[in-house]
Amino acid sequence: MDTKILQTLEYRKILNTLQSFAQTTMGKKKAEQLEPISELEEVKRLLQQTDEAFTFDRLKGSPSFGGIVDITASIKRAEIGGTLNPHELLGISNTTLAARRLKRQIAALHDDEKVESIFYISDQLSEQKTLEDAIRICIDDNAEVSDSASVTLAQIRRELRGGEARIREKLDSMIRSSTVSKMLQDQLITIRGDRFVIPVKSEYRSYFGGIVHDQSGSGATLFIEPESIVAMNNKLRETRIREEREIEVILQKLTALVSEQAEWLLYDVDLLGSLDFIFAKARLARELKATLPRMNDRGFIKLKKGRHPLISIENVVPTDIELGNDYTSIIVTGPNTGGKTVTLKTIGLLSLMAMSGLFVPAEDGSQLCVFDAIYADIGDEQSIEQNLSTFSSHMTNIIRILKNMTTKSLVLLDELGAGTDPAEGSALAISILEHMHQTGCRMVATTHYSELKAYAYERKGVINASMEFDVNTLSPTYRLLVGVPGRSNAFAIAERLGLPGYILDYARGEVKEEDQRVEHMIASLEENRLTAEQERESAERLRQDMEKLRSRHQAELEKLEQQRDRRIEKAEEDARNIVDKARAEAEKIIADLRQLAMEEGASVKEHKLIAARKQLDEAEPEKRKKTVKRTSTATKSRVIGPGDEVLVYSLNQKGHVVEMSGTKDAMVQLGIMKMKVSLNDLELQQSAPAEAKPKQKPVTGVKRTRDDNVKSELDLRGTNLEEALMETDRFIDEAFLANLGQVYIIHGKGTGILRSGIQDYLRKHRHIKSYRLGNYGEGGNGVTVAELE
Repeated sequence: MDTKILQTLEYRKILNTLQSFAQTTMGKKKAEQLEPISELEEVKRLLQQTDEAFTFDRLKGSPSFGGIVDITASIKRAEIGGTLNPHELLGISNTTLAARRLKRQIAALHDDEKVESIFYISDQLSEQKTLEDAIRICIDDNAEVSDSASVTLAQIRRELRGGEARIREKLDSMIRSSTVSKMLQDQLITIRGDRFVIPVKSEYRSYFGGIVHDQSGSGATLFIEPESIVAMNNKLRETRIREEREIEVILQKLTALVSEQAEWLLYDVDLLGSLDFIFAKARLARELKATLPRMNDRGFIKLKKGRHPLISIENVVPTDIELGNDYTSIIVTGPNTGGKTVTLKTIGLLSLMAMSGLFVPAEDGSQLCVFDAIYADIGDEQSIEQNLSTFSSHMTNIIRILKNMTTKSLVLLDELGAGTDPAEGSALAISILEHMHQTGCRMVATTHYSELKAYAYERKGVINASMEFDVNTLSPTYRLLVGVPGRSNAFAIAERLGLPGYILDYARGEVKEEDQRVEHMIASLEENRLTAEQERESAERLRQDMEKLRSRHQAELEKLEQQRDRRIEKAEEDARNIVDKARAEAEKIIADLRQLAMEEGASVKEHKLIAARKQLDEAEPEKRKKTVKRTSTATKSRVIGPGDEVLVYSLNQKGHVVEMSGTKDAMVQLGIMKMKVSLNDLELQQSAPAEAKPKQKPVTGVKRTRDDNVKSELDLRGTNLEEALMETDRFIDEAFLANLGQVYIIHGKGTGILRSGIQDYLRKHRHIKSYRLGNYGEGGNGVTVAELE
């Protein structure tokens, strides 16, 4: 892309802002070197990276690149055999640690929200844990070689500390003595040139032996090394030299480790710079409130509420622009300071940003094109040194554009044909526009010439546009109106400013009738546009209100459905509790009845009790049934007596009163069960007729007759003992009533549990005369033959 175009459209200012969001030197360098790309797939890839980083920033916050430094120079120095200092080694260790941490962060997000592009980059970061640990053992956080770096170094430093302690002890004893203390300027120990000295007054130099290492600025104090510690200082100096040599050996070993991993480390540095650069683009998008544009290579632009990124959001006026579909060229007319130039720059700059993989400040759904080049002739570039006028500078740029542009180029022309005679300038502008339009490039041009309005109106694929101007306030609104040519507004402005009417009338008379008709037509178009826009805004407000109303009703409906579901669930729970309570009471009654049958020999059949329990188990409702409402107090207060049909509230079951048990209870027959129920738990349903209330029910006789439908054998194979006993009891009753003399009970051989249980049951049954196992041909041990009375 032409550097001059990037400067004209202020692309570098965007890059400067982008650099400020990068956290590393490598990221800032990549932001500085960013340029637009003319390959669609590559642009889509860069935008995908930005989109994924934007998602990461939205979900997890921007990742930290703290601790990462540019270690490229250190690595290259290690490669050529140089020894790295502790600061450089610590920088390498911190960078590898931060790289591992960043890699884990991105991998964790990728598990939840797919971020393929940045995950692919981060996953290539090498794991340098071994190198990092080796440096950490030897170098502390203050970039000092630690005692743990080697056993030798630890021993040397113990000797240093011991030697220093002995010297200080020797000097302490000297300065505390009365003889020496009077010769000292201060009773303290200091160091000059790695040697311990004491401050001696200059007048006692001749009385005080030793070596002078320094003196004060006034000369009153001499820093003397006493002769008694010269040998000790010499030995300490030798130990320090040994320490320096050992440190050098340690640093060389660490540098060798870095050199072994140099290729991976350099690659990691580049990857970290790329990641920082990608996240910087995401931070820029957040700052500009920008969105991801849809890209194409067919010359189509559709900006929805596009904003110039260098103008504050509070002051910028969004622009809607569509180019490259129904029309390929836009001719923008209108007065100066109306925003035409800003509109041109917005189109060009947003296109450059999108081609660089940056989000653009526009609403979702905006589309931009990948052009092979963007050309612009914007601003007055006249040069006194080059002897170029305004017209000449514009023509120089346009000639260069005409030589280089293609069908896939975007051309932006500001004040086309300005700076020369209006007649010649307008004719030249039309000719240039026609040639560019025939070429097939995408073009937006601004002009003051009214002749170009007619050209745009008559030419297919070219459309008029104008910058809106508010005559009432005498100020532009900076809104682009596509399809409406600009008006001069000169007479209206002059009239508002107070120019005498007779002058205005004379001026209007000088305007050609054709021009007046054009102005009236434009005014009519603008009036119709304003009306249509107001109606559209009204319809949009109505649509929004209806949408809000629909959303509110939908929310209320969902709330009601949730309340209904909760109430149904509660009702079902209440029903289950009622059934559970009834089941418990019924189980107790069944147990009492079974006990009574065993004690008194009553003829309550076991299988009937089991069937009753099963029926009760199946009585649990799937949904709550309508609650039985109690009748009025007047109905309830009627006297309940034997034979009356009643409703038992607690069981929600109907039965008949058998007899009264005192004044508060009654014995109620519920199916095969009788139970004592409190009168308060009863509701009279139907009174028994007076003649239907005998004290004792008549006994009905049963005549035993042969029933042809009753079978003489029962197959119990595959059932458990409890089910088999219940079926056997039912089978014997039916056989007895059918006057069968002999029956066959097939239980199979198996383990013998079923056979033993059935025979034990038959032995106690009052209708069984005898029983035996089957004979040959009757089933043998798998069949029991029973004789009935």
